[in-house]
Amino acid sequence: MAANVGEEEATVSLVDVLEEDEELENEASAVLGGSDSEKCSYPEGYVKRQALYACNTCTPKGGEPAGICLACSYKCHEGHDLFELYTKRNFRCDCGNDKFGEMECKLFADKEKVNSGNKYSHNFFGLYCTCDRPYPDPEDEVPDEMIQCIVCEDWFHGRHLGCVVPDCVELQEMICESCMNKTPFLWNYAAHIAGNVVVYIFLLSMPTQEESVQVNGTSACKRKHQEEPEGSSEKGSCSGCRLREMKASGRSRTLQGAVFWLSAWRTKLCTCSDCKVLYTDAGVSFLMDEMDTVLAYENKGKSTMQAEQAGGAEGRDPLMSALNNLNRVQQLEIIHEYNDMKTELKDYLQRFAAEGKVVTPEDIRHFFEQQQSRKRRRANAGQYYCS
Repeated sequence: MAANVGEEEATVSLVDVLEEDEELENEASAVLGGSDSEKCSYPEGYVKRQALYACNTCTPKGGEPAGICLACSYKCHEGHDLFELYTKRNFRCDCGNDKFGEMECKLFADKEKVNSGNKYSHNFFGLYCTCDRPYPDPEDEVPDEMIQCIVCEDWFHGRHLGCVVPDCVELQEMICESCMNKTPFLWNYAAHIAGNVVVYIFLLSMPTQEESVQVNGTSACKRKHQEEPEGSSEKGSCSGCRLREMKASGRSRTLQGAVFWLSAWRTKLCTCSDCKVLYTDAGVSFLMDEMDTVLAYENKGKSTMQAEQAGGAEGRDPLMSALNNLNRVQQLEIIHEYNDMKTELKDYLQRFAAEGKVVTPEDIRHFFEQQQSRKRRRANAGQYYCS
């Protein structure tokens, strides 16, 4: 259903609604599907990556920061004011430890006083970015997206990154300027394999060829393999240090602003013994692990949800679970009501289609208001026969 020419009123189609619902469901499955919603993650130690929350009710600003796992957010902090932290790496659930005073974890009470290996930031008090503001921010009227740095895992407004935010789907990971400066060797990689530059990918199995990828603004295109110029010092080598070769090339870029990295850029990092020590000393050894990425975690969550559905997840569906708790008569009444509503909604929408009219949000609200009114009239009518 398309909007009529000159129509100023906001319109929405059922396809839009269904697609939006499906997208939100997929996002939730991706983020939450990789975490256990029933068991506290504390016994697993410092989990490689998991969905995390901070409880503003139990650990408000001014106290010590603390993070809780998905299951504890449901079982121990139901009804509390929670900050959703998306996912973070190498974190152990704090729920019920000394940071929570007298409160005990309902799922796993036997915990150490503190988790010394956890890393915290202002995110745990609901603040983000270099502007140190909440999200969503009631005082910020500028529409903007939040992007997570893969190193510090803080979230930043796109307009505060100090660079143009690309739309290209290949640019999947971002490292903020502060983290780039703390790991200066990454600037060398940024000059060769990051977005917004001419990218030279070293092919160890093809030392006389290179693949050049030109990223300009929000578009990207791959050039065909070309012969490497004679005398070039940028040949890949199984025994050499790739980082050393990059430094020797003399290629550089402006050392400011956040850096966006092309998909699979981590596979281009040198893994010689010296570089491994360098990564460990800088606290970024996780960059060598492709399964550390948020994308890998999300794919795991989606796979888990798909496996559950394929394995007969019907019994775990909320609607089916609710129906199973009702007697036969109640089940038939609900199914009858649902079928009636579906038929009436179909007839209602068909009138718009026949007249070539656009369905607006107000039209949908009007339909359900009518449904509620009819339900109340039926309920009131029934009172005369029950006395």
